[in-house]
Parts: sequence; structure tokens; C-alpha cells
Amino acid sequence: MTELSQLQTDKSALDHTRIVRAPLPELQPGEALFRIHRLAVTTNNITYAAFGDTPHLRYWSFYPTGEDGWGHMPAWGFAELVHSTVEGLEPGERFYGFWPIASHLVMQPVRISQRGFYDGTPHRLELVSAYNQYQRTSTDDAYRAEDENYQMLLRPLFITSFMLADFLEDNDYFGARQIVFSSASSKTAYGTAFCLQESPAIKLVGLTSPANRDFVQSLGCYAQTVEYDAVESLDPSVPTLYVDFSGNNPLRQRIHEHFRNTLVHDCYAGSAHSHDHVSTVEQTLPGPAPESYFAPDQIRKRNADWGPAEVTRRFNEAQLAFIRRVQEDETPWLQVREHAGLEATRELIKTLCAGNINPRDGHVVRLD
Repeated sequence: MTELSQLQTDKSALDHTRIVRAPLPELQPGEALFRIHRLAVTTNNITYAAFGDTPHLRYWSFYPTGEDGWGHMPAWGFAELVHSTVEGLEPGERFYGFWPIASHLVMQPVRISQRGFYDGTPHRLELVSAYNQYQRTSTDDAYRAEDENYQMLLRPLFITSFMLADFLEDNDYFGARQIVFSSASSKTAYGTAFCLQESPAIKLVGLTSPANRDFVQSLGCYAQTVEYDAVESLDPSVPTLYVDFSGNNPLRQRIHEHFRNTLVHDCYAGSAHSHDHVSTVEQTLPGPAPESYFAPDQIRKRNADWGPAEVTRRFNEAQLAFIRRVQEDETPWLQVREHAGLEATRELIKTLCAGNINPRDGHVVRLD
């Protein structure tokens, strides 16, 4: 194929997309051409796109379109090297990383190692380096060819879940005897619960909407499932840790009021479902002030405590166990839905923007 195809997004209306086609550019010295095969396109992509121009995120900065008002949405997935002018990379090698929704991508690989490489394209040097790293599947101990769909759907979220569970355990749950999760149907929330479910000393409570109650209850990783309207039915005398995946200020206010004397910690882990705006209005809250959780901080701590190789080993072991669990034949937590081509991706993005998604479904785009 000699044509480059891209799916570009109207930043002012995320459900409005267009397909742009152009000839593939000639490779210059230091460049490599990749053919993008499959990507995980999820609600998280829409959430990040909604905040894509904020200084701390800069989601639209990874793959600029050069045209005001239009962005090129990135997603996690797999691509194959087609041609390279750089030593240390061989055509046919497969890599996992953060790609645009497109048929191809030209990159400038640097820091090439047995593990993989970083994209040294100048505009990416000031962006978060973790998103600029591309891993060879041939040297990834957690990679399984048959699990590619699950890896790209879950791995970007599960690193947050795994390190969050470790952070809470590392702090002895701040003295809590129960953890209350908002947005309990989100993959990051139930991934955290999965990592904590073997602890007998802590009760896990999942808060969710009426529409998702049956799904959350079916997971089995929460000891109790409670609808948002019934938060006040929880025992207010139990020392409680709140893990907030929703970013919902009125809900946070109710949690703090209800557990006025027993809330030991409020951990803000990010917004799982808001596509519009997470309010940053100051709240007057009884009890501890909300504190943001940042996975890289805990990774740095554990790299010092255990060493990077042991951190990777523990994460890989937990990730493989999680993937095994979510695809269990009799009671799967996740069912993969594949969409072929950019036209199908346009329809998927419309559906994601509308919020018409079954929490049990994971959506994958095949571009090959």
C-alpha cells in the first residue's frame, strides 16, 4: 500500500470525524515506517480527547494534523516495521505502543535497545516520555500473540490499577476497614479491586449506576454493590477509604458528609466516565481533603524499593492473571468487539461519544 490514511477528529465535536488520505512520504535518514495493525479505542480515548489541549495532558500534541480545530487521536496497540533507515530495527518486527488512528506512521527511532526504542521526533521530546516508548513484542515477557486484544485494552489501565492497589496496601489502607470505589464498572476500578480481593482485612464496595449494577455485581471482586442513590445506606461508623474514579463533586460531597467522622482518606484516581468537564471548583468538605494519586510516583518508589526488574516481573505476573480472569469462558468480565477499517472506527467513536457502551465490551479496531 502506498497511501497513508488517517482518521482525524473535530476537537469541537468529538463524534465528528473525517478520513484524510495522502501519498506515503519518502523516508529520510533516521526515519522508519510502521504499518499500524490494531488499536484499542475506548471510552478513555474520548475522555482524554475532551481534555486534549490542557497543558498537563496535551493529548492532541502527539500527532498534530497541522490544521486548527482538527486532532489526530492516539490509541494503544500494535504495529509492524515496514522499512527503516536506522540500524537495530528489522522489517517485520512488531511493536506495542501509542499510535495514531491511521494506516501508517513515520517515526524517528532513538535510544534503540533490546527492549525497543523511543520516538525522537522533535515535537514529542517535550511530551511525557512513557507515551514515546515502543516495546518489541519479541522481548516482552508478558506478551502473548493470542492476547493482543486484551493486552492493548487492559495494559494501559492495569498499570494504574496495579500500582494503586500497591499504594493502598503500602499505606496499610490508611487505617480503613472498607474501600468504596466510584465508577466501579470501569476497567481501572475493577482492576484495582482484582488486585486487592485477596486481602481479608478490607471490604471492597463498588458504587455504580442502576444500569451497570448487574454487571458490577457479576464481577465478584466487590463484596457489596451499591447504587449511587443508596450511598447513605452504608454503615457510617466503619473507617472508610474512598477511591474516586468518577470525578463527581456532588457524590464526593455526599461521601464526606456520610462518613463525616470515619473517612480516613479520599484518593482521587481520575475521571472514568466524564467526557465534558471534571469540576475543579473548591469544595468545603468534612474530613480529609482529596489527594490525587499519580501512578509514576508509586512506580518510582517501588523501583527504589525492589528494583525495576522486580517491579516489571510483579506487574507482568499480575497482568497475565488479570487477562486470564477477564476472558474466563463461563463468566467473562470482558468481551472483545472487533471493528474493521477506518469507516467502522468512525461509527465506533460516535457510539463511544454517545455513551452507548456495554461495560462488558472492549472495542478493538483492525486496520490490517
